[in-house]
Amino acid sequence: MPENNHSTKSVRFDRVSRRAVVAAGLGAIATPCVLRVIPAHAQSRAIKIGHVSPKTGPLAGFGEADAFILDQVRGILAGGLQSGGRTYQVQLSQSSGSRAAEVASELILGDKVDLIVASATPDTTNPVADQAEVNEVPCITTNCPWQPYFFGRKGDPAKGFTWTYHFFWGLEDVIGAFLALWDSAPTNKVVGGLFPNDADGNAWGDPQRGLPPALAQAGYKLTDPGRYQLMNNDFTSQISAFKAVGAEIVTGNMIPPDFATFWSQAAQQGFRPKLVTIGKALLFPSVIDSLGARGNGLTTEIWWTPNHPFRSGLTGQSARELTEAYVNATRRPWTQPIGFQHALFEVAIDVLRRSKALEPKAILDAIVATDYGSIVGPVKWTGRPVKNVCKTPLVAGQWQRSGDKFNLVITTNKTAPMIPTGGQLQLLS
Repeated sequence: MPENNHSTKSVRFDRVSRRAVVAAGLGAIATPCVLRVIPAHAQSRAIKIGHVSPKTGPLAGFGEADAFILDQVRGILAGGLQSGGRTYQVQLSQSSGSRAAEVASELILGDKVDLIVASATPDTTNPVADQAEVNEVPCITTNCPWQPYFFGRKGDPAKGFTWTYHFFWGLEDVIGAFLALWDSAPTNKVVGGLFPNDADGNAWGDPQRGLPPALAQAGYKLTDPGRYQLMNNDFTSQISAFKAVGAEIVTGNMIPPDFATFWSQAAQQGFRPKLVTIGKALLFPSVIDSLGARGNGLTTEIWWTPNHPFRSGLTGQSARELTEAYVNATRRPWTQPIGFQHALFEVAIDVLRRSKALEPKAILDAIVATDYGSIVGPVKWTGRPVKNVCKTPLVAGQWQRSGDKFNLVITTNKTAPMIPTGGQLQLLS
């Protein structure tokens, strides 16, 4: 491996003084866990990547695959990474998303990362991206619908952001996938909406950009009882409202504990819809398993599965091969975020390899120029739907019991025909 004798010009930080000033005003910040991919003989200068995702709390499922993915990345980068004509060792700094703004500040101002990446709902992506934007540090995020990410940060479609870029699907895609699912079943088209008072819930229930106008245009009648607080312990008012209008479909965006509470109380109060299609809460096998028999037949959006027809540009693995590697290594069932966590580092490494220099503007230029085939599909920022967002394909499906386990089966691919279906939709009642 070449010697890393870099001049100070090749490793300059143009805003060190500004960062030091900002850091001086910070309160106590949790120190990130630093995962070093640096042999003992390495030079002091390394490429620094900061990574933020949830490890605890109701969103912990989104970070379940992190250890596996980071082990993969460490192995790939053990020999260093070429960037700007030089070979660098790589330092990965990983932090929990429970205090995303604080840990992002520490990664940016303390560790002085060259690139920061984050994933898993606007609770994590937005504060990380905001810190990166204000401190002029390149940032890539995923695993959050683009409207809560963009408009939740007060983004202006005419201007966009400068330093922060995102890839995932949008509400228009989940609406299209849900409608394709519902249109395939006989219902009265009356829908009950469950939207929490958080960034996701406010975006999904937004009367202009969310589900209400799209569902109305498609001939569905949505009953929205209003925003509820997270970790709600009583959904009686919502259930009563849905029963009053004869709702045969329930939809929304919920954290797993809230859905478990709602679904238990729905059974106790005799509310039996034909379809329940919930974002976020129904993504994970552990949640469905915890519901027992009442997990069978629940439906959700599907971002990624072992059957998706994409390969990793980093490892060459197919979606199924990555899934099998995860299951064999962890002895746990696969989850949808595996693909996007892998893709996040695929894109980050591709950007750093193409960067002409190890400095913020060059890395930003490499992000903007991205045209990459990832394990979740193509990633290329073209300015559509807005400057900082690239969309990935989305379908929908159902948890169906097979023997003693549940399988997530794609039942409609109208929104992304290149992704194969695996079965037929079955009504709950």
